Amino acid sequence: MNVNNDRLGPWEDEVGGPVRDLIGYGRHGVRSFWPDGAKAAVAIVVNFETGAEASWPSGDRRNDRIFEFPYALDPRYRDLATESVSEYGGRAGIWRIARLLDEYDVKTTFSGCAVAFARNPEVGAYVKEAGHEPGCHGWRWEEAWTLSRQEERERIAAAVQLIEESCGQRPLGWQTRHSGSTHTRELVVEEGGFLYDSDAYNDDIPYFVNVAEKKHLVIPYSSVYNDHRFVIAQGYSEPADFFKTCKHGLDFLRHEGETHPKMMTIGIHAHWMGQASRASALQMFLEYVRELGDVWVAPRVDIARWWIDHHHEFGYEQSAATRGR
Repeated sequence: MNVNNDRLGPWEDEVGGPVRDLIGYGRHGVRSFWPDGAKAAVAIVVNFETGAEASWPSGDRRNDRIFEFPYALDPRYRDLATESVSEYGGRAGIWRIARLLDEYDVKTTFSGCAVAFARNPEVGAYVKEAGHEPGCHGWRWEEAWTLSRQEERERIAAAVQLIEESCGQRPLGWQTRHSGSTHTRELVVEEGGFLYDSDAYNDDIPYFVNVAEKKHLVIPYSSVYNDHRFVIAQGYSEPADFFKTCKHGLDFLRHEGETHPKMMTIGIHAHWMGQASRASALQMFLEYVRELGDVWVAPRVDIARWWIDHHHEFGYEQSAATRGR
């Protein structure tokens, strides 16, 4: 560890990848605003990974984890049960979610793996027909940190092309499974066609970073308002738990939105939220938001465009500790 007693000296080792920012907008935040005076913006992200996860049929000779079961099979054996949980997302779950979105006339981001779209062409056709945003969740649902820089570069390019073919337009947003590698953000910017990435969990509003001397937007994701908590410990035991968590979060953000409007990202998955009981939680939330009338529900790309177009009009108040940064 590189420790320097000088208050302005380095406190961390120099490593590759994004530079950590522990301060962000600081004590006073940013006085942003949303269309039509909305007190909060909500981005619902539908993660579509069915068929893109590691599996024996995909040539991986190992099984991925979809979390519905309390144990995992020895990787020497094909896990048919886990495969079928994933299949549920493409066969049933994605269409239950689609019907709900259509019913409430809500546009979202379909953050899909390119291989998942390719293996279920109807999903890409629906995204195009319904006017949702096709986001890129990688070539496959894979662990980017295990790839070489060149392998990752090639897969980003291949994913963009395949999603454009599947959904009728290229993806403008990027999100890696769990965590990007130390190269991911640089490669996303290098590719040149992305407006933003969501490989961060560190704020309630978008922010810019400098990557290879270019200004790049980050739309933070959330592990808090996420349906994976139906299947991991300390999670939701019933649909109302998910709804209440999202409701309480949105209510607090709306309160802050009187002066400092924020955004909320809700992450759902075709194979989890697509189950009937869990889908009822999404329905409750959509119903609640519709009744409020002061929340902007939009795909991430619309939020990105709004931030890019209007951020220079926002009020930034820095504290003494952050001035000059």
